[in-house]
Amino acid sequence: MTSVIREVSVFGDAIAYFNEAASLLALEPGMSRLLTVPSRQIIFSIPFQRDSGELEVYTGYRVQYNFARGPAKGGIRFHPGVTLDEVTALAFWMTWKCAVVDLPFGGGKGGVTCDPEKLSMGELERITRRYAAELVEVTGPDKDVPAPDVGTTPQIMAWFMDTYSMHTRQHTPGVVTGKPVSLGGSRGRVEATGRGVELIAHAQMEKMGLRPQGCRVIVQGFGNVGSIAASMFAQRGCTIVGISDVTGGYYNERGIDVASAIAYAQEHHSLEGYRGGERITNDALLTSPCDVIVPAALEKQFTLENAHRVQAKLVVEGANGPTTPDADRVFRERGIVVIPDILANAGGVTVSYFEWCQDRAGYFWKESEVNERLRDQLLTNFETISLMAATRRTSLRTAAYMVAIDRVAQATRARGMYA
Repeated sequence: MTSVIREVSVFGDAIAYFNEAASLLALEPGMSRLLTVPSRQIIFSIPFQRDSGELEVYTGYRVQYNFARGPAKGGIRFHPGVTLDEVTALAFWMTWKCAVVDLPFGGGKGGVTCDPEKLSMGELERITRRYAAELVEVTGPDKDVPAPDVGTTPQIMAWFMDTYSMHTRQHTPGVVTGKPVSLGGSRGRVEATGRGVELIAHAQMEKMGLRPQGCRVIVQGFGNVGSIAASMFAQRGCTIVGISDVTGGYYNERGIDVASAIAYAQEHHSLEGYRGGERITNDALLTSPCDVIVPAALEKQFTLENAHRVQAKLVVEGANGPTTPDADRVFRERGIVVIPDILANAGGVTVSYFEWCQDRAGYFWKESEVNERLRDQLLTNFETISLMAATRRTSLRTAAYMVAIDRVAQATRARGMYA
């Protein structure tokens, strides 16, 4: 129940950021109402048979929040805490994340209320195929394009694609992204979110006069996003002074060997027992000395209680919703720059877009080409947001929401109202 309450609360934070940006845009009340209500919410039962022969019934969801700029886009989450409210909140977020980096997608999200850790591969496959079958009529390359999320994998995307293709009697790799490369997945997709975090951070560091050499970086969260971002910061010449996972934080002012930390985490399945830094709590890590901090773990890490003690000059939100509106105000007052989640961690959905393009063309790019296109897409839109922030004298977060909302509102006005 705790995780459900947390996600709904994060949705409230997103609405608060939306309202601030909409006010500065002087968005008409009717448009604001239209953009804060989902287009479609789907709830359905998923009956399946366990390996033991026992029958179970789970609940599946898919929320298609907005279609103004294109098909809905967003992940599928397998987790015990999945609810309609949670999925709606995340679909809302995806609408702005796609718009802020100028992708021709709307926002979507889906999930099944289950615990994948307690399911066999056969059970996962049966659940996935039933979930996909229920959504055949409302998903597709021109309707809604799911992707992996919490508790789902490239293999689950492969099962979804295969089920959809069997029902439609045609090979349709573009129905989902995040697939194995052998089935039309994109090279560079696994690293894309972490790579995007570092690319955007470096661009802002240059504006702030923070040279990589001598720049101290803390990365909270050492999963796919955090570990790859830490590795790329280190390759750029930064000193990684802190890392963490669920076992706690590890701080070393002389610098952490990121490659050895990744190898250790892969071998031991966590950082528990890692000796490359002083063991501290995750809370202590957030307020340890550094120049740049990347929260890449959970939501609501920076709050009114700790925002006054944060020592970083730059916060780069690798996770969704790591900063509450109260903490955001404190950061603004203290002159701490925040690169918001909808921009900082948009590398993944950007390369998902590239995968969708490659699937539809039947032509696949080299990884170097994927990375170059990612760099161009992110940095072009970062400059647009930076200009908006400077022109309107507002934060990067508010500017990002203003750019995203304006793009969706323009598309909505151009399409008109069908009634």
